[in-house]
Amino acid sequence: MNGERLQISWRPTLRKSDGPLYLAIADAIAADIADGRLVDGIRLPPQRVLAEALGIDFTTVSRAYNEARHRGLVEGRVGQGTYIKARRAKNARPATGGIVDMSMNLPPLFDDQALAARLWENMASLQAEHALDLLMRYQAPAGTLHNRAVGAAWLRPRLGAAPVERVLVCPGAQGALLATLSSLAKPGDTICAEAIAYPGLRALAAHLGLTLIGIAVDEKGLIPEAFDELCSTQALKALYCNPTLHNPTTATLPLERREAIVAIARRHGVPIIEDDAYGALPVAPPPALAALAPDLVYYIGGLAKCLSPALRVAYLVVPDSRSSVRIEGAIRATAGLASPLTAAVATRWIEDGTADAVLAAIRSETAVRQQMAENFLSKDTAVTDKSAFHVWLRLPQPWTRGEFSGRLQAAGIAVVPSDAFSLCPPPEAVRLGLGAPATQEELRRSLLIIADLLGQSPAASSLVV
Repeated sequence: MNGERLQISWRPTLRKSDGPLYLAIADAIAADIADGRLVDGIRLPPQRVLAEALGIDFTTVSRAYNEARHRGLVEGRVGQGTYIKARRAKNARPATGGIVDMSMNLPPLFDDQALAARLWENMASLQAEHALDLLMRYQAPAGTLHNRAVGAAWLRPRLGAAPVERVLVCPGAQGALLATLSSLAKPGDTICAEAIAYPGLRALAAHLGLTLIGIAVDEKGLIPEAFDELCSTQALKALYCNPTLHNPTTATLPLERREAIVAIARRHGVPIIEDDAYGALPVAPPPALAALAPDLVYYIGGLAKCLSPALRVAYLVVPDSRSSVRIEGAIRATAGLASPLTAAVATRWIEDGTADAVLAAIRSETAVRQQMAENFLSKDTAVTDKSAFHVWLRLPQPWTRGEFSGRLQAAGIAVVPSDAFSLCPPPEAVRLGLGAPATQEELRRSLLIIADLLGQSPAASSLVV
């Protein structure tokens, strides 16, 4: 009898800030299992009974029970009802009430324990090879010749054979960009970039006192004719661009545009800074700008997006020995040097094949998450690429980026509005990081909330009471 009262009287505590009601109910089931209030074998209230008790639609409760069933929290028994599966769902991840930070554009965590162990084992093995020298000695600002040679080998699929003396090891892509910009331009000078550009470039331009002008883009990326027109009217010190899986739009410049941009830059004498943060992710990307014009392009190949954000290592390939000396001086002045320890880890991972294995694992997990995004988000709004782990979400009217990101924040999801990227009036769009959610289930739930919100009007989804 007492068990029957528990089954009938169970009802979740819901708040409007919990997001969609069906997800809030499923979260409450998970939380009560974790806290021991719902145990294995307990029958949940019939859907109509719970709907009446909560004053909500039957379909909302039905959807909540289906969501709980998908998570492995409950099971339906024909003619009997819905029962808790607490023992078999003990590893299910209950809601924590925290923020799912999809504002971060991180490579997704892969589920390969053997590969994860291999990463740590490789770091430990450095002791036998380097002893105390690695830990207790400085190195050259641009890295050892061996590290530079291994970096050149890592970049070869995208660049071809780059001379080792033109490859510099930098303290992350941002450090490489700082060294390059400070060597090419001085306060008051003008540089240009895509009209929707990497926020780190905007921050560095402001820090260095540079004027930053946006160039028009379309669905294929930077428009060569717009770049040509700007070169004819401005004294430009450099063009910065992110031509492969552009951040945030995911556009990849086709070969003909790459060739046109190189020709324009050469004609006007404008050096190019190519930020190829995502260039290793596609299996067969177009040739890098630096492969088309090695004498004109400063190429930045970071490891954060294709290997590990924690390494803070990037390889900078410069046009000639003169620029190599100049930028090595900039590295010395701004950062001293790249961490010898993390540079040695990167070298070891690349040499023994671990880096290739990690890249393959990231590609595989990215494909799964891309399929999830395709399942939940309309192609009319979600712009992405199968090799990318971010999505450029163009908002349907009457949504504005501020309203949409604010509603998602209230539902426990952080995204980046277009303001962070725009050098011109920002479009009504946000960027979603598919790799930031810790698990596929966390991403699935987040995409459900996003899709539900897109299907509502701003007025109907308001949480103001």
